[in-house]
Amino acid sequence: MPGPKPLDPSSSPRAMLGAELRHKREEAGLTQEELGRPLFVSGSFIGQLESGTRRMQMEYAVKFDEILGTDGYFARNCEAATKSKYPDHFAEAAEAEAMATAIREYAPLLIPGLLQTEGYARAMFRAGHPTATETVVNELVASRLERAHLLEKPTTPLLWAVMDEAVLRRPVGGAAVMAEALKHIADLGRSHRIIVQILPFAVGGHMALGGPLKLMAFEDAPPLTYLQGLGTGRLLDDPATVAHYALTYDLVGASALAPQDSLALIESVAEAYLHEDQP
Repeated sequence: MPGPKPLDPSSSPRAMLGAELRHKREEAGLTQEELGRPLFVSGSFIGQLESGTRRMQMEYAVKFDEILGTDGYFARNCEAATKSKYPDHFAEAAEAEAMATAIREYAPLLIPGLLQTEGYARAMFRAGHPTATETVVNELVASRLERAHLLEKPTTPLLWAVMDEAVLRRPVGGAAVMAEALKHIADLGRSHRIIVQILPFAVGGHMALGGPLKLMAFEDAPPLTYLQGLGTGRLLDDPATVAHYALTYDLVGASALAPQDSLALIESVAEAYLHEDQP
């Protein structure tokens, strides 16, 4: 059986901590399961920390220093590794997203962040932060657009988005913004960079009525599920839980329009917005 994939500690502070954690664990003769036991976490969770897929929290850093006798190394370096431009509830998910080989997302109300245009993101953040300064909104928009650079790679990550028809019909930012945003999605789909499906209103009830859902797969770490609410978010790694939400996504996708029919609908709605914006 091949050994664990070599880590590149220079790629990020999180990867540096992960590489050192693996080194010190192996030096101590502990398995991932044995190191995770006193922290009440799974061996796979330790593996995700070592691979840099998940960020190290201070409470874990302190325990690692105690167990591995590292004289405060992990606690000292944890703060720098956990700084993020994203809100606390989304920071870990955004970092995992950047390392994923495949992302599957169900979006019930808004265009997924990775697919948003600047105009759409600005209108969304302005509506969500009505009293924020322009500087704050500009920073939020910049962070959102920076995430979309993931799609500049020709094939990875695989992005498969299922959007509710409500996403198309809610005119965030007005007709012109929506026409541009939907054309952007259609262009990505027509160029075979993403897979996109629309779940029509006619489907009625389905398993994901509770809210948005994101599934992420990785080359050398177990899959993760991210569930987001209003100002909250949870990143889950329990295998049974991830499997449940993977089934949820599969059933939603099975009820959605085929990709070609979805692109045709997206382009049709974009055209309608464009005509609506004409004088």
